[in-house]
Amino acid sequence: MTILSAGFYCREDTVQIAKELIGKVIITEFNGLLTSARIVETEAYKAPEDKACHAYLNRKTKRTKTMFLPGGVAYIYLCYGIHHLFNVVTGPEGAAHAVLIRAVEPLAGQEIMLRRRGLDKLKPQLSAGPGVMSKALGIEKAYDAISLTEPKGLIRIADAPVLPFSEIIAGPRVGIDYAEECVDWPWRFYQRDCPWVSKIRKKKS
Repeated sequence: MTILSAGFYCREDTVQIAKELIGKVIITEFNGLLTSARIVETEAYKAPEDKACHAYLNRKTKRTKTMFLPGGVAYIYLCYGIHHLFNVVTGPEGAAHAVLIRAVEPLAGQEIMLRRRGLDKLKPQLSAGPGVMSKALGIEKAYDAISLTEPKGLIRIADAPVLPFSEIIAGPRVGIDYAEECVDWPWRFYQRDCPWVSKIRKKKS
């Protein structure tokens, strides 16, 4: 499989990249354990104007400094001190743009993924959601800032045919109620009718 090059990630339009990542394949290889999965759900985040972005107003901190690297590296952070969330840094150096990978469809190494998740049967619960997805693929914060473009890298993303845009649904991102006017930006993308897409709880009226 052809691994995506830095040129794919270093473009300015992170929203377009988030769309194009649908259907691509994440490969992880830790301690000889190889797993792979097809990306089915993403969210774009873009500094400085996006109030949902960790680097809003180009805020550079110990956590966000990875976002300012050139596109093609992993931005991995802990959510609630529990979940390791995997993002792909995009744009040129200093742009602080990233795409959160929210859900994947398991391909190779399914038994490894099940063991990591403590499950005994293949079902969307395995990897439909950013935290469980990272756990299934063995992705942890320790790999923050790692290159995604090395052919034999620990985490890499392989090219795959682009899905027709008619098969990709756009909608608001999840869990960003604090982001004011940015809440409704349609920067979440997912594959139509795919069971591996995360289930979003509807707000109570």
